[in-house]
Amino acid sequence: MGLLRKIRRTGRVAEPAPPPPEGKPPGKAAEFGGSVQVRCVDAGSCNGCEIEIAAAFNPVYDADRYGARLVASPRHADVALVTGPVTRNMAEPLRRTVAAMGEPRLVVAVGDCALDCGEFAGGYGVEGAVSDVVPVDLAVPGCPPEPAEIVAALRKVTGR
Repeated sequence: MGLLRKIRRTGRVAEPAPPPPEGKPPGKAAEFGGSVQVRCVDAGSCNGCEIEIAAAFNPVYDADRYGARLVASPRHADVALVTGPVTRNMAEPLRRTVAAMGEPRLVVAVGDCALDCGEFAGGYGVEGAVSDVVPVDLAVPGCPPEPAEIVAALRKVTGR
């Protein structure tokens, strides 16, 4: 009985939403209308960025509340989150994945390896950075980037 009374007295407790992102959204982002479907593509990473992307969508950071939702198919996606340096075996699948996405579409390079190959630069199996294979609209630097930075990039895309 004491617990119910405490719940009624306290009410709902939640952190206030952070202020809206500064600056205008990249290119085609204004056409998304406040929500995007996100497809993650591991182009050859060490999986550090994937762990941070998973954290960005967990209940703590909750990218869903800003209009970003993970989807399993590139045909349903508006945004591709690409991690890692692009390996020789993933160059063509990455091109096909981006080509399968409808217009308008955005490609977000997540992590230092996606931006400049990081530790893997010059490796035999590395084709290059993500921008060497597909056009990149937005970059999230870091090794790995914090989940809050990934959420901030997605908020810039959704404008929420």
